[in-house]
Amino acid sequence: MYRDSEVSPPAPTVGRRQFIKLGAGAGAMMVTALNAGEASAQSGTSRPVSIDLHTHWTPPAYMKAVAKLARGGGGGGGDSLSSHLENRLQWMDQHGVQMHVLTLSGGMPWQWVPPDVGATLAQIINDANVEAHLAYPDRFMGGIEISIRDPELSLKELNRMAGKPGMRALHLPNSFEGKDYLFESAYEPLLARCEELGFPLLFHPLEGEANYYSQARLGDKLSDAAFLYNVLGFPFEHATTAAKFIITGTLDKFPKLEIVLPHSGGVFPYIAGRIAHDYAVGTKLKLQHPFRDYIRRFHYDTLTYYPETLRFLITQVGSDRVVVGTDNFAIMDVEHPNALVEQLNLPTVDRERILRGNAARLLHL
Repeated sequence: MYRDSEVSPPAPTVGRRQFIKLGAGAGAMMVTALNAGEASAQSGTSRPVSIDLHTHWTPPAYMKAVAKLARGGGGGGGDSLSSHLENRLQWMDQHGVQMHVLTLSGGMPWQWVPPDVGATLAQIINDANVEAHLAYPDRFMGGIEISIRDPELSLKELNRMAGKPGMRALHLPNSFEGKDYLFESAYEPLLARCEELGFPLLFHPLEGEANYYSQARLGDKLSDAAFLYNVLGFPFEHATTAAKFIITGTLDKFPKLEIVLPHSGGVFPYIAGRIAHDYAVGTKLKLQHPFRDYIRRFHYDTLTYYPETLRFLITQVGSDRVVVGTDNFAIMDVEHPNALVEQLNLPTVDRERILRGNAARLLHL
């Protein structure tokens, strides 16, 4: 199985957090345990070096506000690593991470609250992000959260946070309830403002049955048992988002807009050639550039779980388009954020770009 790889798989190990997750009994959590063994060996990094663009948190003020709405969760859990900065910092120091960009998880509340209530929750989260940055300016940045159902409220909150300390990105769901909202004309001012500010878009799919990709196939009882709405649905979401950014002409309309696709871009990097072939021979679409150029318009995180897959991604899009992303602290996260990059024995310039340089450029650090 590994004969074509330059790196032999390390012996399986399960960290303390993985052990706790396995104890919860969910079959999908086995993936995390396997990942810890096959793709997340101890990095050996002696000092914090990486910038992680794909991490989740649930600030206490937000959790309190959600509790008042009689909703549980609402952002990815409330364990000590997700909610408390001091515990998170200790974990980061132990795992070679210099900085986290703080965002909600797929449990974002925009799907179940009215837009005005969502706007209030967004303010609470964003203010907590600023506080986290001010307390630890070299360790935390924030992705701006917005009440995405209402484009005017979304733009208002983006403008409120523009220029606030530590806020250098916008965090968005790929879609909601099967609706690719961003490609509607009402959201063009939001994209234009992000391009003007130089804020990258950080995407993440929404949880909840109404948002499952292909609910009929991935959200039935059999699929739920295998967590397929996540492990298959999320990658399909990213491929759909990337393809629509291209074929709608949105990337041509906003040529300086930066976009970060988590989960290594889902399946998009691996089927981009198929999409390009259809564009070349099967459609009448007119783009301003060759299709392959658009593949490099996106950034992709390192959450591939296998070193061989990460090597392909780097070969496909270039080391200057890959950033560290871990999904911390959520069910599909990895225990050792830098491990895959370090296993590949990349040239120093490529390694430094991926671990921190590309993220620093996107965040204007």
